[in-house]
Amino acid sequence: MILAIDIGNTNIVIGCFDESGVLFKERVSTNRTATDLEYAATMKTALDMHDIVKSDISGAIVSSVVPSVTNTVTRAIEKLYSVKALVIGPGIKTGLSIKIDNPAQLGSDLVVDAVAGTNEYPVPQIIIDMGTATTFSVIDSKKDYLGGIITTGMAVSTDALISRTSQLPRFSFDTPKKVIGTNTVDCLKSGLMYSNAAILDGIVERIEEELGEKCTVIATGGLSHLVVPLCKKEIILDDDLLLKGLMLIYNKNTK
Repeated sequence: MILAIDIGNTNIVIGCFDESGVLFKERVSTNRTATDLEYAATMKTALDMHDIVKSDISGAIVSSVVPSVTNTVTRAIEKLYSVKALVIGPGIKTGLSIKIDNPAQLGSDLVVDAVAGTNEYPVPQIIIDMGTATTFSVIDSKKDYLGGIITTGMAVSTDALISRTSQLPRFSFDTPKKVIGTNTVDCLKSGLMYSNAAILDGIVERIEEELGEKCTVIATGGLSHLVVPLCKKEIILDDDLLLKGLMLIYNKNTK
């Protein structure tokens, strides 16, 4: 059984996989000041909840966009499970052909998403990852990674709006009952959810126009399940996409 961890700016996804596929996943908050012992305790708690013990773990792989946390987490893995984690970065075989100006600039999470996307779904494709930022990755019919789009994530937009206004309250990310809100909270929910759905629809449409062909569209990330049902475009929701990519990359580098 392989431990798979994705370190994002807001959340860390902890999961495990074996030959049969992804076994489970949990999300915890990213803490830039936590020690390796604290992260080890968090990982142990997550795995204990799924009845996974130390002897079950034979390897580990880590994807990270937070360099200051990467080494802390890898030390925690080694301390807890006595395995050295494979970290996505230079020298790791992915099989992905990256055509952007500077391939080294491509975030490891986007690389992993694209590896899974091209393995599992028809190309050309657009992969949407809704996290701290909302990203769009574009892969052509030859499975080349052409580039993408980065825009503000839902939670960041909400925090900015609330922090800069005096009378707007914080609210939960729930789907509004209708588009036209009749109170402040419903207006905020409608504005957030439907504006993000419109962003997804609009950007997908513009990418397809630029490519000159229809694309398979896949969405993943912590907030995608809230927004995708509100979209007019056909979008596949795959919340395990990143863990599937980590599994593919781990196997490519260890077998």
